[in-house]
Amino acid sequence: MLNIGLISKWHVHASGYARQLKEDERVNIAAVWDEDPARGAEWAQELGAAFVADYDAFLASGIDAVVCDSPTTWHEKLLTKAAQAGKHVFTEKLLAPTTKEAQAIAKAVREAGVTFTISLPCKSDRTVLYVKQLIEEGKLGQVTGARFRRSHNGVEWLPKYWFDMAQSGGGALMDLGAHPVYLLGDLFGAPKRVTALMTELFGTGSDENTIALAEFEGGILGTMETAFVTQGVPDLLEVYGTGGAVYVRAGAVMQNIGDGMESVPEEALPAGKPGPLLQFIQACLDGAAEPEGLGLEDALLMTKITEAAYAADQSGKTVAF
Repeated sequence: MLNIGLISKWHVHASGYARQLKEDERVNIAAVWDEDPARGAEWAQELGAAFVADYDAFLASGIDAVVCDSPTTWHEKLLTKAAQAGKHVFTEKLLAPTTKEAQAIAKAVREAGVTFTISLPCKSDRTVLYVKQLIEEGKLGQVTGARFRRSHNGVEWLPKYWFDMAQSGGGALMDLGAHPVYLLGDLFGAPKRVTALMTELFGTGSDENTIALAEFEGGILGTMETAFVTQGVPDLLEVYGTGGAVYVRAGAVMQNIGDGMESVPEEALPAGKPGPLLQFIQACLDGAAEPEGLGLEDALLMTKITEAAYAADQSGKTVAF
């Protein structure tokens, strides 16, 4: 049995992770800590867990691992301490707002030898795995471009603190934009250069609408789109090459590989992987350092690209990576 400690209910995904843990017979939610003690105590009572107001005492409470949903700007101090205390670490994205902070967390995790996992759920999706398979098998020829879009109307329903840069570290790109950033990074590796345009339409004090562009190895151009200001827009992944193209829209796959546009039946898709939290639990039980594709290098690359995009928007220049 793996005893889990929950770090904060700040993130909107925190309740979902707690539900997953409650349904998993391999784990026990043993303790809760929250930077908001009232919120944390209420959540702990709801989960049947102990609330520990002091963070050091929380880490010393007999837990084996932590699941972190704190403000992104708190990640460095919380996760570094957790790793140094010998606790396995699962964290919501981003790892940290800056590369310097992310590297400090990575250093602590590596030195402690604990299991680490970051939540990058698109990497488990069978449609994404299919696209990756087409690329690796050369079915698209030489890849020339790609695009991933994920957006919603978060300005209407996200909690107000979500737009507090002192807590979030950034706006739409820092949050929802993590998906296109890590997905294109997974498909094509580290970019050579990055640029971005960000706008604020509704006065939240953070970027609400963003398009980031990157040049990857081989001249591949990638577009990363995200927003908190759209209504009813489905996710869209497109990859183009000299031999064909593939499109994933709202979970449906279309491809054109020499025979015209055709729908790809579900039975042709590879099996999906368990979600990141489930992979984390198994890695902890197996004594593995990290699940494939959800580890420290993946987390660091995502932070580096995101930081470069913000720097590009603020400077009005392309940032060499």
